[in-house]
Amino acid sequence: MVANWKSPLMLLAVTCLAAGALPGHASALTAELARKCSALTAKQFPPREPGNPAAGSAKGSGRTQHDYFNKCVANNGKVDAETSSK
Repeated sequence: MVANWKSPLMLLAVTCLAAGALPGHASALTAELARKCSALTAKQFPPREPGNPAAGSAKGSGRTQHDYFNKCVANNGKVDAETSSK
């Protein structure tokens, strides 16, 4: 009985491994791009109290900062002036 289900289970495992090894559509975030976008985000959303990250931002919410950073990464570090004035 065990021999009957070993073959389909092995086929399923190999299929899952093969599907996981396929390259995805998203490109990897490089350290250089992350640093650039982090610096742009910090410049666009300065802290309310310098040196105290817990004080929050003077210009926007955390969600706004997160969206700005993600847009920067999606555009390879190029953020237009229209979205930065929100």
